[in-house]
Amino acid sequence: MSEEKDRELRALQAALAAEHAAVYGYGIVGGRIGAGQRTEAHTAYDAHRARRDALVREVKDLGGRPVAASAGYALPFQVPDPAAAVRLAAELEDRVAGVYADLVRAAGGGRRALAAEALREAAVRAVRWRGESVAFPGLPERAGTAPPSAAPTA
Repeated sequence: MSEEKDRELRALQAALAAEHAAVYGYGIVGGRIGAGQRTEAHTAYDAHRARRDALVREVKDLGGRPVAASAGYALPFQVPDPAAAVRLAAELEDRVAGVYADLVRAAGGGRRALAAEALREAAVRAVRWRGESVAFPGLPERAGTAPPSAAPTA
């Protein structure tokens, strides 16, 4: 495999791992979010599941073995109430956006376009959850924030 394809495959695997973590995280969000935001949480959950499934196919198309989801993930903070659930949803979207920014850099052609679309969608969801935007979603080094770690860890 060429170095370029290997870099793209690693970025796809990182995006897949982030989507696995986002799906898990939205399970927590959905259980704690207020009734008025349940539909938005469910929509985000479905979007991350669809992205996850698409990434599995992309990894296989490049000849890779898709990274499996962990049985559980450590959350970045406690989520005891609806306000914390909203913060978690925004954090999940920020982390996913960061991974898709890496995929935009690593991919070419159609995969780059799909990664850019996924980055935009995550950034829009983060704004909805947070109520404000950042200058360069997915690029914390340009936004003046600390880089996000990978999605919640196992």
